[in-house]
Amino acid sequence: MSILIVGNILKDVYLSLDERQNKFEADENGTPWMDVAFNGESHPFYSRTSVFGGATVTLEVFKRLGINSSISGSDFQFEKEMNPADLGISTSQKDLSISSKIADAYRYILCYNDNIAYIAPSERPETKFVAPNEPVDWVYVDCSAELNSELVEKIKNHVGLTHSKLSVFINTKRMNDIAYADAAKELVRFANVVFTDGELTDIVSNGVVCMISNNDIRCGSIVRRYRVSKSDLMTHLTSHSIIAATIFGAMLNGLSTKEALEMAAINVESSTIKETLSLDRLKAEITKRHETESNLRLIAKTMVAAGRGILAADESGGSIHKKFEEAGIPDDEEHRRDYRNIFFTTHNLEKFVNGVILFDETARQKADDGRDFVSYLTAMGIVPGIKVDKGLEPFTEPEHANEKWTKGLEDLPERLAEYYEMGARFAKWRAAFEVTLDGVGSDNVTVRTPSHFAIEKNCEILAEYARDCQTAGIVPIVEPEVVHDGYYSVETCAKITSEILDCLFDQLNRFGVNLEGCVLKTNMVLAGKKYESQSSPAEVGQWTAKVLKEHCPKELAGVVFLSGGQSVEQATENLQAVTNNGPFPWPVTFSYARALQGPALDAWRGDNNNADAARNAFAARLIANCKALTKNDLS
Repeated sequence: MSILIVGNILKDVYLSLDERQNKFEADENGTPWMDVAFNGESHPFYSRTSVFGGATVTLEVFKRLGINSSISGSDFQFEKEMNPADLGISTSQKDLSISSKIADAYRYILCYNDNIAYIAPSERPETKFVAPNEPVDWVYVDCSAELNSELVEKIKNHVGLTHSKLSVFINTKRMNDIAYADAAKELVRFANVVFTDGELTDIVSNGVVCMISNNDIRCGSIVRRYRVSKSDLMTHLTSHSIIAATIFGAMLNGLSTKEALEMAAINVESSTIKETLSLDRLKAEITKRHETESNLRLIAKTMVAAGRGILAADESGGSIHKKFEEAGIPDDEEHRRDYRNIFFTTHNLEKFVNGVILFDETARQKADDGRDFVSYLTAMGIVPGIKVDKGLEPFTEPEHANEKWTKGLEDLPERLAEYYEMGARFAKWRAAFEVTLDGVGSDNVTVRTPSHFAIEKNCEILAEYARDCQTAGIVPIVEPEVVHDGYYSVETCAKITSEILDCLFDQLNRFGVNLEGCVLKTNMVLAGKKYESQSSPAEVGQWTAKVLKEHCPKELAGVVFLSGGQSVEQATENLQAVTNNGPFPWPVTFSYARALQGPALDAWRGDNNNADAARNAFAARLIANCKALTKNDLS
């Protein structure tokens, strides 16, 4: 297989700005400014790194994938067994000279903290097309190519004469340039494979079209999300080229579209501005991820094993403070540890509980025997999990200011890596959807249900969280909750829950989340606590079973219910009613907090002399709810 790349060889010069070395001036808003006028040869930047960009990025990826390739009109080749790091030049302030007789143009990239700005030449270099001495299987038009009618005619003539196939990467940001746009449209019309970095409008293509954005890759109905860290100065200029070349090279190596997108995501997430991954390394990474997926399925299956539930002991600081305050218990670390210790040391806990959701503080505390709680639970065969969301925040959009989203994504991968090392094997993330009343006390009372905007944004966040979890080897519990403390009928709850579930599974699919390694934690379908007509257990069982069966994919690892403000007895009775409306395509069980802990808290009251009584009260609720998982048609 051979490829001729049509594009420009650029020199990407990364100029790292730093207040310690550069003189910044601040405007009235505190924004740092500096004079960046320079002649392109020298300037006192804090650090400066130069690498070849443009078509050379594509060439490097193809070479690393074992594909014979060259750049049209150039004898550019990588040296020393394809180690692009040898081509980079890192300099200090005292050594600023950078030169290259090969590069068609310089492209300066100014880096300050996480911000990046580009300085590109105003006159773009002409793209060369020289017919190769030997026929090639493919002509690949890189996104760095300066398209015009003359170049397009040369490419079309060559492809027509040699029967080579054509792949083209269109820079949609250039489509406002009439000459570029006309040339791009002509290429796309007869290309076999088309890559774009945005939507193509008014252009017809009969080939495979793959769109690359800064967050996801779309090829037909297949979507793969990816995340690129800028810690290594990776920009969209480089990352998009890596993605397109990897997908194309993977397809030429016989991989399916789904596998090609997976390989591209792995490559761009693992690459640096100086080096991408080899084919062997990529295959090894894919094998490793498949092994991770197998482990995730096993863990998820253990979490929802028949006859047992999941204990939610993950109350945040605010939630447990409220509990303790109402019970007259001092809210300090010692009492919080003692409280959780009661549940974890309950006799035969492992017979009733598959997993325990911990709060960060609890995961770092120790049991009476000196072991941390994570190790203590693991030794009993109970899977330890961790709450990783950071609570709710109102939307900034004025029209949605009464609705909330869940924060915590910004440093999630780093936290998940730490929790995995600590021994946690699943995580939980909650999104809350409220039904509120407007105009209470007036003649014009309006029931405000969750907006499509709030549902979509929260489900997208849940999906990104779930993907990050699985990448870290952790099973995600996704928890979209219609808050029980509201004014709505059981029918309204069914409608809202259905819409949320449809949106959630659509987003999970978009982010490439493996549902076999994912657990849904959801509300039962019942009337809100403030509604005048409360739901009977029979109604709850029928409505909940109907909604879940119609809106949850069969591939899902399992469904667990939150108690969500129900009374202790109500949560158990409704769980029994749901069970009676089985069987279900996936395991169904409980993941309760208050409905299990309430009686124990009442018995303990902060006095460890009452610890045994508290354990007995907790055990009684565990036994009752585990019994409710067995079908009882006479209930």
